[in-house]
Amino acid sequence: MPFTGDILNYRSVAVVGTAKNTGKTECLNYIIRQLQSRPVTLAITSVGIDGESCDQVTRTPKPEIDIYSKMVFVTSETHFRQRRFTAEILDVSGRSTSLGRLVTARALEPGKVLLSGPSDTGSLAHALMQLRRHGVDLTLVDGALSRKSLGSPTVTDAMILNTGAAFSANMPTLVRKTKFICDLIALPAVHSTTREALRLMETLCAVNSQGRITDLGTTSVMGLDKSLPGFLQHGTTLFVPGAVTDKLLQHLIMQKEVKQIRLIVRDFTRIFASQETVQSFLNRGGKMEVLYNTKLIALCINPTAPDGTLMNSDALRDALSEKTSLPVWDIKKLALQSCAT
Repeated sequence: MPFTGDILNYRSVAVVGTAKNTGKTECLNYIIRQLQSRPVTLAITSVGIDGESCDQVTRTPKPEIDIYSKMVFVTSETHFRQRRFTAEILDVSGRSTSLGRLVTARALEPGKVLLSGPSDTGSLAHALMQLRRHGVDLTLVDGALSRKSLGSPTVTDAMILNTGAAFSANMPTLVRKTKFICDLIALPAVHSTTREALRLMETLCAVNSQGRITDLGTTSVMGLDKSLPGFLQHGTTLFVPGAVTDKLLQHLIMQKEVKQIRLIVRDFTRIFASQETVQSFLNRGGKMEVLYNTKLIALCINPTAPDGTLMNSDALRDALSEKTSLPVWDIKKLALQSCAT
């Protein structure tokens, strides 16, 4: 597999999609098949429900998730009981989902599984820690629809991003929107000293050139407008622990000192502003950094969509590779090549 070596450098990797039906499960199964013969104890889980044989929205067939013997998995009690293969229970968590408690088990034979794992990032982080205690070397996390937070570096060590025709039927638009997500993922991390000073802060903070931190006493730009004449009197660096919105960036763009402003966010998953607004802030001279950055291993594509849209795979791959400078792979093509050899 082209990026197997990179995956094995991490303890946890999230497989995340830019939209539904961009090929996450296909990508996940391909990775599992390639790692099956490797001397690694592999586990799999999901935030949300993954592994259905039929898409619940489009009513189109979906690839199920394959499990091989000795592979570990985490799912809800409901879906654990629905499995059709023998498995050894390793742990039953006190943390519950809408489908029951979380069950950690080891497959004793091959089979297919429906995953409904931790429902939030906190529970996911706890599950990953428990899996390590059971001797797991690498955990794959199948991301649910619009759950980019699974790729948060505070939860998983790295991620693989899937995109494709289901994200946009227009190739230039698809490439532009995907590149924007990749650019956010690639935002530079602050110095470790700054990270340690800010990581526990839960309100907006200003930081001056000497590193002095001033708590602005608010969690939003609305409060910033009302409580202070301007945060710049306390420093040109602004730390935002929560969501970065269009309104916040537009407020910063309006400052005459915008070229001096450095915006620090916790990680790329907190940025909800539009591409146009983010680009405007950066074009005006503003800078953006993160406390925790994310390692993006690869970009995978699915050139087909459930509505029948079909893009030229090679053209899409070349366009994304040129714009992002990332390795780009059509997983279905790789799977066919793997079977042929």
